[in-house]
Amino acid sequence: MLQQFQNNNNTGTSRNRKLVPEARQALDQMKFEIAGQLGINLQQGYNGNISAKDAGRIGGNMVKRMIEQQQRQMAGRQ
Repeated sequence: MLQQFQNNNNTGTSRNRKLVPEARQALDQMKFEIAGQLGINLQQGYNGNISAKDAGRIGGNMVKRMIEQQQRQMAGRQ
């Protein structure tokens, strides 16, 4: 697996691809919802004007929420 990652990284293959393309709309909706809760003004399209700190806060909160959702789902199955 590590070798495959290194090969992809060295050939310039993008790692920023959606593993489940059908989830794109839900992820975008989550991004805008979290940005709004944090008081960060996002626009549709390019948002190069926001700081790296704010972009990190949005992404970090998205990951936190997805982990919480998965943990709830896993707990319900046990």
